[in-house]
Amino acid sequence: MAVGLRQDGKKEVLGMWLGKNESAAFWMSVMTDLKTRGVRAAQAALEDFKTNRNSKYSYAVQSWYKNWEELTVFLDFPVEIRKIIYTTNIIENLNGKIRKYTKNKLSFPTDDAVKKSVYPALNEVTKNRTQPIRSWGIILNQFMTIFTDRIKP
Repeated sequence: MAVGLRQDGKKEVLGMWLGKNESAAFWMSVMTDLKTRGVRAAQAALEDFKTNRNSKYSYAVQSWYKNWEELTVFLDFPVEIRKIIYTTNIIENLNGKIRKYTKNKLSFPTDDAVKKSVYPALNEVTKNRTQPIRSWGIILNQFMTIFTDRIKP
């Protein structure tokens, strides 16, 4: 699951990926999909991936490190923006809400069954998110200063 921020400061699910296992090919496809769509990965995600997956998926970890220059661009952002990038609270909160919808299911017969169970949960969570993130005005101004060609007032 990946979550991003819209221009109004509200959170939005960027994608949900399913795989039979967490192979290097699976993680590379997720990262490629996000990169293709212009989403940058955070250093915290890389370190977590390295710590938790290196022994099993060393190829994927090595691939991340080969592209480290592109991935570390987030260090140039102001603290308020970096905090949004590297925090896992958004994802943990979203996963908790999804668990409420799926907790009674012990297994799912197909990937489509997972999607059909999670989709209503995502809709419900999205419907209830009416407030932008804290300090959004400051953060939006920082984004507008950094990305003058991408964000219009």
